[in-house]
Amino acid sequence: MRPTLAPGDRLLVRYGVHVPTGRLVLARFPDGTLVVKRAVEPRATRDGRPGWWLLSDNHDEGIDSRHRGVIAAADVVAVVVARLWPRPRPGRRL
Repeated sequence: MRPTLAPGDRLLVRYGVHVPTGRLVLARFPDGTLVVKRAVEPRATRDGRPGWWLLSDNHDEGIDSRHRGVIAAADVVAVVVARLWPRPRPGRRL
């Protein structure tokens, strides 16, 4: 998720809340991998359930919905509230 996040960043997340478009979220890919991605827009899954189109902030390197498809809304488990460590950079929005 560079440039927004770097390996080793510690995040504060909130579980079970509404997902605002454009926010970073903690999601579970179909293979069980937990990832942090940006919730770009709500979309329906192949079977018609509510879902999200998730993208990496680093489009050249990240694995996201371009590779995995729409992620079911139930698998978007939390919204990132803040980066705790290292200290947040002034003016940066997660």
